[in-house]
Amino acid sequence: MTVDLLLGLQWGDEGKGKIVDVLTSNYDIIARFQGGPNAGHTLEFDGIKHVLRTIPSGIFHKDSVNIIGNGVVIDPVVFQKEIEGLEKFNLDIKKKLIISRKAHLILPTHRLLDAASEASKGKAKIGSTLKGIGPTYMDKTGRNGLRVGDIELEDFKERYRALADKHEAMIAFYDVAIQYNLAELEKEFFEAIEELKKLDFIDSEEYMHQAQKAGKSILCEGAQGSLLDVDFGTYPFVTSSNTTAAGACTGLGIAPNKIKEVYGIFKAYVTRVGSGPFPTELFDEVGATMARVGNEFGSVTGRQRRCGWLDLVALKYAVQVNGVTQLMMMKGDVLSGFETLKVCTEYNYKGQNISHFPYNIEPENVTPVYKEFKGWKQDLTGLTTYDQLPIELKEYIEFIEKEIEVPIKIVSVGPDRKQTITK
Repeated sequence: MTVDLLLGLQWGDEGKGKIVDVLTSNYDIIARFQGGPNAGHTLEFDGIKHVLRTIPSGIFHKDSVNIIGNGVVIDPVVFQKEIEGLEKFNLDIKKKLIISRKAHLILPTHRLLDAASEASKGKAKIGSTLKGIGPTYMDKTGRNGLRVGDIELEDFKERYRALADKHEAMIAFYDVAIQYNLAELEKEFFEAIEELKKLDFIDSEEYMHQAQKAGKSILCEGAQGSLLDVDFGTYPFVTSSNTTAAGACTGLGIAPNKIKEVYGIFKAYVTRVGSGPFPTELFDEVGATMARVGNEFGSVTGRQRRCGWLDLVALKYAVQVNGVTQLMMMKGDVLSGFETLKVCTEYNYKGQNISHFPYNIEPENVTPVYKEFKGWKQDLTGLTTYDQLPIELKEYIEFIEKEIEVPIKIVSVGPDRKQTITK
């Protein structure tokens, strides 16, 4: 029996979906433990690009069971469209996908609340994806939310109405101009609920317990990235759930002492979507080139990602918080062609050099301190072994390993599942 955990170590978009897809053949169960449909996991194989929002990335492997855990928030409308998008691949969704009864539901009014709240902030907006994630988690912690298990109750519609009416009163309080037709949105919502009912709902913590007793191998899959964790991220520019290792325990009901390997995914550089501080962000042609070559646009939102040099201060922090045992570096191929690479090794924080991640990394407090590396010209996308990598990239990798004190086991050199080098 093994329970392993896979996490993003930056501000999301690290390439978790591809690595889960690469690893899933080794596991019986793939379980998603937090987040909502604002997080898109992109998988690419056989010349086809797939974007998953709520469904775990093991759905394409015929022998794996995929679980949506209690820590996830589900938008039934988005979920139905996601399933419809998979129909052409002849997958047995009903057999391969099960859902925790304790997972919370995103209502149409949650999305409207999200839009009203963001609009009311003006220039101080946090960069919400407007998918209703934040308001749904607020209802969860405020003990107002509706859960998947409530769908099975006879008074579900009455419960829905009470919460939706409360949301409408809150939307009016924000006093911002938002156009919507709630009756139309609700019709779509309840049609999607009927589709959701066709899947199996489970008491997931008991299911996971029995799976462990039976010796099943389990991979827990996170969404977003560690620096977006509601507790340990760059608050308030964060998501509304725990994206770090602890979130796997609370989001699936797995005991901490059952977790074995913690796979940490990071890009060879750094990206960020939306608002919030970003010490190594590049505003020049180098940053624009990274975005263009790396196709740095959100797989769900389409938003352009901000790009910058690798930040080892932030990476080391994420490794420590999560207890990472193995690192996996994504998009090494994107850095090909740069004459010089830079890596942030320290922050100058209020006039003093520090190597830990401080409470506040706003630009008025933090200036990155860089170490420079020689770049390489070689196209990496066709390489298949570590020995084939250019010496400059190997030096880059070995420096990161030395600084972080965790081995890099996988180097990705392209989006396809085959473009993955094991070290």
